[in-house]
Amino acid sequence: MALDLSSIAALHPRLDADRQLLILELDHGKANEMGTEQLAAFEALCALIEDEDHAREQAITCLCTTSRRVSKRGKPIFIAGANVTERVGWDDITVKAHVIRQRKLMQRLRRLPLFNVALSTGVTLGWGTEYMLTADYSIATDTASFALPETGLGILPGARGTAELANLVGPAQALRLGCTGESIDAAEALRIGLVQEQVATIELGLTRVEAFAEQLRRRSPLAVAAFKSALLSGIGRPEAERIALEEAAYERCVDSGEAAIGRSSFAEIRKGETPAWGRHRLR
Repeated sequence: MALDLSSIAALHPRLDADRQLLILELDHGKANEMGTEQLAAFEALCALIEDEDHAREQAITCLCTTSRRVSKRGKPIFIAGANVTERVGWDDITVKAHVIRQRKLMQRLRRLPLFNVALSTGVTLGWGTEYMLTADYSIATDTASFALPETGLGILPGARGTAELANLVGPAQALRLGCTGESIDAAEALRIGLVQEQVATIELGLTRVEAFAEQLRRRSPLAVAAFKSALLSGIGRPEAERIALEEAAYERCVDSGEAAIGRSSFAEIRKGETPAWGRHRLR
């Protein structure tokens, strides 16, 4: 059964079924700004990936968000922030509810039961920089740049930026970006740990993502999801709690039958073959 991507059409999805790789090539609005339509599409994406039938029929084991968008002046764009224009005329209650919705979406994206890569290709402002925090691994092309301009608009990065950025880059760098709104290039983003890899072009970045996907599709989707869940849930917790999370995740792999599949297929796996992993609910 082919995967129905109609509910996420606003994100311009492209499915590489052989690699179990879903690529979102953002291309909307004036500058890929994130508004209500895109939030709804991202929520639909989460529902699609979390759905039990998806896991049974055609699992996606790797997700990549990128863009080939270029401005009229030839400037590459990844995500140029939230769609502020649509908020004209909104009252304070509506604005607060909208940002809470964004924050909940970002939390959900961070916990998706697959390997999630963000490939920034250009201007990455506000919501775009916060989106990088939802990824398991972030790549920037040489043309990428990052900034958090919110304090200059009388607000702050409210879609997990204030809550999570310091965990990734440290308090000093987070305060530098959030308080001053200073823009940094790809090399500086790599230096401070906002991204984990820098490449020259989007093509090289996608080649890297495809290599990830090739590795991931040979592994148990449930085991990958269980590892990610236990690791993220354990961050900041005492050792005893981290060990308990690891134990529960390991036993989940055993109880699901994935460990038995791995044991019985060990010889084939050593030859580079992929066993018939189970189709279980990933969450």
